[in-house]
Amino acid sequence: MSTIYSFHENAPVSTAVTDAAIFPVIQSGVLKQVTGAVLNSSRGGVVDTTATSLAVTQALHGNKVVTVSSAVPIAITMPQATGTGTTYRFVLQVVATATGHTLKVANATDSFTGVYMSPCTATATHMGFAAVTSATTATRSDTLTFNGTTTGGAPGMIIDVQDIQTGFFAIKVVDTCVSTTTTPFSAGV
Repeated sequence: MSTIYSFHENAPVSTAVTDAAIFPVIQSGVLKQVTGAVLNSSRGGVVDTTATSLAVTQALHGNKVVTVSSAVPIAITMPQATGTGTTYRFVLQVVATATGHTLKVANATDSFTGVYMSPCTATATHMGFAAVTSATTATRSDTLTFNGTTTGGAPGMIIDVQDIQTGFFAIKVVDTCVSTTTTPFSAGV
């Protein structure tokens, strides 16, 4: 005989789900729990930032579009790569002045694996750069810098970052036409 679980049908309706909330679910006949953090990260949506720094979290930014809409350079730091499969999308709306916008990993062991592509430069030549992926952590790409000219970063640029496994993010950057002459990838964390 199977077990029947019942839930209170007249429970109060929640208008917001906190990350600490726990919800019962049945998967393949097994009662399990899902946290509010998991539900929140799967909702999608848009988060705009104009701050000078952004500490990305799975709960607030995972599977969402983060728009960067400030000319003041913003330093974006990813959470630790743990293999969650969570995707983070960043869309640049304004070119940074001075030093440029940066995207970095959270620690010295995480890195980016992927490519930066610009459909054309000022001379209509296609440009693309792969992340540095040598065997040593010290020389793996863990930072991208977009200054609006020599390392890219024009309005409309899209950065897709996916947490693929412990220590590694897959990254794909598609920039609009800028005079990119050098790679935005570096090992700086």
